[in-house]
Amino acid sequence: MSTAAISSGRLDLASASRIADVALARGRGLQLKPLTIAVLDAGGHLVAFLREDGSGILRPQIAIGKAWSVLGMGLGGRTLAERAQAHPGFYAALAAASEGRMVPVPGGVLVRNAQGDVVGAVGISGDLPNNDEDCALAGIKAAGWHADPG
Repeated sequence: MSTAAISSGRLDLASASRIADVALARGRGLQLKPLTIAVLDAGGHLVAFLREDGSGILRPQIAIGKAWSVLGMGLGGRTLAERAQAHPGFYAALAAASEGRMVPVPGGVLVRNAQGDVVGAVGISGDLPNNDEDCALAGIKAAGWHADPG
């Protein structure tokens, strides 16, 4: 985690870049399909974004949607996926209310500080959701934050 992030308690560019770089390296190490990685701050603003060569044309929207979903609901993607299966009508309404931006699946991970406050979110798309999530967890840990996958 960068000194600026520690002192401000917010997810800065240096931290977001570290998350994305490590997540991408993790994907390469696991020989996953090409990944797209979006890191948002607590306000939902895109701070870092990487799209690997060969990543599908919808992957940016999916990665950002995964991160945006967990921020919007305050729950990790794993929990959102479980709730979406249990309450499909509610999640259909959320999809409509969010103009289709909700992507409630693993691979969307909240980023928390040491006090448990949400400072941002990571969304990764490209491989199976559990593999996407694994890469997000690696990046968040390497940057010195706490991951909340749900």
